[in-house]
Amino acid sequence: MRLWSDDFENGGPIPDRCAYRRDNLSPHLAWDDVPTGTASFALICNDPDAPVGDWIHWLVHAIPADVRELQAGKKPPGVEFKNDFGSVGWGGPAPPSGTHRYFFTIYALDVGRLDGVTKKNFRSLCEQHKLDSAQVMGTYSKK
Repeated sequence: MRLWSDDFENGGPIPDRCAYRRDNLSPHLAWDDVPTGTASFALICNDPDAPVGDWIHWLVHAIPADVRELQAGKKPPGVEFKNDFGSVGWGGPAPPSGTHRYFFTIYALDVGRLDGVTKKNFRSLCEQHKLDSAQVMGTYSKK
């Protein structure tokens, strides 16, 4: 699989409009080269550079198997969970200092929904049902 964004290059800066303290708009994401047998997709965005440890910015599962793109600033198809800001949906970059990395990972899954999924077991369930995955990383610096 391959994952990319029209809003930032892999390893490049995420636009200010996506930042939590700005417009807090989710970035565009698209993927292709999906494996045969994909029943759904799941998406996570995390910041491993957060002072408190890995910070979850976005969790979505049950994205339909025919979807190949998430539009910038739009609610994605599927089921969104609370992020580490405590709200459901996208919570953009908000580093307290320096430059942080934001990893977007898309999973092609062999099930339509992840049963019993929580924020804590999201990744392990994705790994159990993963047919393939892809990742793109963007950065954001405190302004």
